[in-house]
Amino acid sequence: MYNYTEEQKISMAKVEKSRQDRLKNLFPRMSAEEKDAVLKENHPDYIESAYENLKVGPNKGDKVLHELAALLQGKPRVDDLKIDLTHPDYDVDVLVIGGGGAGSSAAITAHAAGANVMMVTKLRIGDANTMMAEGGIQAADKENDSPAIHYLDAFGGGHFAAKHELLYKLVNEAPDAIKWLSDLGVMFDKDEKGNMITTHGGGTSRKRMHACKDYSGAEIMRTLRDEVLNRQIPVVDFTAAIEIIKDDKGQAAGAVLMNMETKEILVAKAKTVIIATGGAGRLHYQGFPTSNHYGATADGLVLAYRAGAKLLYEDTLQYHPTGAAEPTQIFGALVTEKVRSLGAQLVNRDGEAFVYSLETRDVTASTIIRECKKRDKGIKTTDGVGVWLDTPMIDLIGGEGTIEKRIPAMMRMFGKYGIDIRKEPILVYPTLHYQNGGIDITANGESGVKNLFVAGEAVGGIHGRNRLMGNSLLDIIVFGRNAGKYASERAKEVSVGKLTLSHVKEFEKELKSAGIVPEKVSPQILPDYRRKDM
Repeated sequence: MYNYTEEQKISMAKVEKSRQDRLKNLFPRMSAEEKDAVLKENHPDYIESAYENLKVGPNKGDKVLHELAALLQGKPRVDDLKIDLTHPDYDVDVLVIGGGGAGSSAAITAHAAGANVMMVTKLRIGDANTMMAEGGIQAADKENDSPAIHYLDAFGGGHFAAKHELLYKLVNEAPDAIKWLSDLGVMFDKDEKGNMITTHGGGTSRKRMHACKDYSGAEIMRTLRDEVLNRQIPVVDFTAAIEIIKDDKGQAAGAVLMNMETKEILVAKAKTVIIATGGAGRLHYQGFPTSNHYGATADGLVLAYRAGAKLLYEDTLQYHPTGAAEPTQIFGALVTEKVRSLGAQLVNRDGEAFVYSLETRDVTASTIIRECKKRDKGIKTTDGVGVWLDTPMIDLIGGEGTIEKRIPAMMRMFGKYGIDIRKEPILVYPTLHYQNGGIDITANGESGVKNLFVAGEAVGGIHGRNRLMGNSLLDIIVFGRNAGKYASERAKEVSVGKLTLSHVKEFEKELKSAGIVPEKVSPQILPDYRRKDM
């Protein structure tokens, strides 16, 4: 049994007492006006003091969070290094930067098209947010659904801000993405007749969430990694890309690499480059905990920006409503939305439901913050404050054994600390989860820099200003394959000119002219958790 405080025990009793009544009277949906109000009053994206305007680069004048601005306008890591661009250590058709789901999908697709492909990743292949995704992947492949309905759900959930051509591609290629993964060997949940089991996610009007229990990302990443290795695609791991190399025609033509252990500098020449570096949760914007993996430090945005690529919606982040708020050992860890899709309900200190549990993520996160800060209905935790996610409701709704069968990872994660989610609610608070904004691309995956393609979480515009559950695992497949296809096609016609880093020197001149003296070296590569008082 977990060592709850007296206040927590009293609150838990209220939650248990109100459970039967809440089963009969589910919390009503909010009106559009109510959603707008709760977002503006509580969502972190609306805290003006957290932002500043960029002074240099393609997005000069746009607002970004202070932490990202410090890196976009940071001191390049290649500064003062002697780099010989005339004798590359690697020479390939397609260079993929990143070892997660998007990078792997891109590499597999490009390799299947006959390209000479190489992957480079600062950790190991599979050490990525893909591996940590739990809830599922969306695709409209059932009789009562369609890509058009999927589009409307995602477009509305993203505040009508998604780029049409990107979202259109996402939803229309979703069914084939599921088939592709299934053919590669992903073991999706199926019923006794072999039909895929699908569930709802927040903001969805149809059950289109395909899952592998609550190990969906790990199962997808396992399969993709195996395919990369089976194809014998070279993977240079523990090696970070620290700068994009261009040629004298202004095209992306490779990257400067740094061995993470020896700090040796290497040069990779390529006809096309794919950035698939993932998100930014480990920057801990505004002091938030994160569900992201160790390497999520916005490297791709920095590399592309200095090379001249424009960003889109770089001011917006997704804070997942349910990060673990207790115990402290897993503070910020993801509590998948699937827990709520199976019936768990968000409840305040007094045992009251305060939001429909499958509202879109930004609305749900905002109501939790409101409950804790504005209404003072939160519960004190070791690291701050939280609300209850009433997990025992799942077995009451779905029958005994539903939790153990459908979300075993969640059951085990909390069970390690003496919390049985079948019998006790869990404490949650929003956690920094997803980078809604990123590098602006066209429908073929290309950024504003010729021959520089982008896939996965480093892309901006696919989801608009908020993402629905299950569309991130989908976009790494759809846009990973997309980038691999078009980058390999382009490589057949590219003639690489003289390699140069002159764009870096030009960027530094721009910083100096703007009066900026960079305080941080960028890209950051890894988070810094050293105590600042030592």
